[in-house]
Amino acid sequence: MALTDYKRHSARVIRTMRWKALRVQALERDGWACVQCGERRRLEVDHVLPVRDRPDLSYSLGNLQTLCGRCHSRKTRIEIGLGRPDPKREAWKQLVRDMHRSITEGYSDA
Repeated sequence: MALTDYKRHSARVIRTMRWKALRVQALERDGWACVQCGERRRLEVDHVLPVRDRPDLSYSLGNLQTLCGRCHSRKTRIEIGLGRPDPKREAWKQLVRDMHRSITEGYSDA
């Protein structure tokens, strides 16, 4: 898909009161942090499967994830064909996230 063909199919969804309530539920479920990097600023709620592909999942909490602006932009660029994930980089990021979580959980147990 070329950049000129990209259209925000979710625009109609995210203007509703139903979306706003569901957005807060997703943020609370994800601990008010980006599920990919742990960032707590500039949070956005993203449809895992895009609304343009799965409009039936527009209001499904299971199809939502909390992302920071940077991770959301990266995901969107990949979806529209402007970038590809690097498997080595993704493996490294996952390792760092897992280590951070284990350290954080260790502090909460103390």
